Amino acid sequence: MGKGGGCVPSKKKQLHSTAANSRHRDSNAPAPIPVTEQSSEIQANDTATTATATATATVSQLEVAKLKVFIVFYSMYGHVEGLARRIKRGVDSVDGVEGVLFRVPETLDKEALDHMKVAPRDERIPEISAAELVEADGVLFGFPTRYGCMAAQMKAFFDSTGQLWRNRELVGKPAGFFVSTGTQGGGQETTAWTAITQLAHHGMLFVPIGYTFGAGMFKMDSIRGGSPYGAGVFAGDGTREPSETELALAEHQGKYMAAVVKRLCQA
Repeated sequence: MGKGGGCVPSKKKQLHSTAANSRHRDSNAPAPIPVTEQSSEIQANDTATTATATATATVSQLEVAKLKVFIVFYSMYGHVEGLARRIKRGVDSVDGVEGVLFRVPETLDKEALDHMKVAPRDERIPEISAAELVEADGVLFGFPTRYGCMAAQMKAFFDSTGQLWRNRELVGKPAGFFVSTGTQGGGQETTAWTAITQLAHHGMLFVPIGYTFGAGMFKMDSIRGGSPYGAGVFAGDGTREPSETELALAEHQGKYMAAVVKRLCQA
């Protein structure tokens, strides 16, 4: 039995057949390829095909093996979303880790949002369900403050994770926060601090950035959001856009979180 799956005739039958055919063959006709050569050619083709398939499978496995950091946020006027996008850039810069953007569901109706002059959502960023959190290797949650705590939309999302809590499906999963506040004393730290209770009840691992951003954490020459708890932006009355320093801190948080997730998964 040959590797190609077909039966190979014996050498005696092959020689007899060749001699018989030579008596009836036109002298100008090309000689048939011996079966042994055909088998070698088939084997060579099969080997090449197998090698290509193996290489393709290996590449696919490497792609599938990428670790996922979910960046789950609520953003009414785009400030938190701006941080989320830069966080994704930081996550993606770490080899083998990918950032995935998600929104939490809105709790306000369209009439209320129109009255508040909220811009349309970017439909390319999907809404996340609580059940999807189990697919993440790490999660960064972003939200604006409401009196020093997370916005109701994010709280409603956490409230929907009861089944995950009951089944202990998020235990040991690393997580962190990034925030937006209206004023300098409006909760850059307390908004993240009070959110830690959500992680504690799930048994998740809180990952703060500390002062790993370096000199940028100590500068006093400009207004800058962010704290040891995570990235942050000052929105003011809603018209102020994130500064480059705030965005750079967000990117650093993404990179830092990706490195932590990668280290934990390789341990």
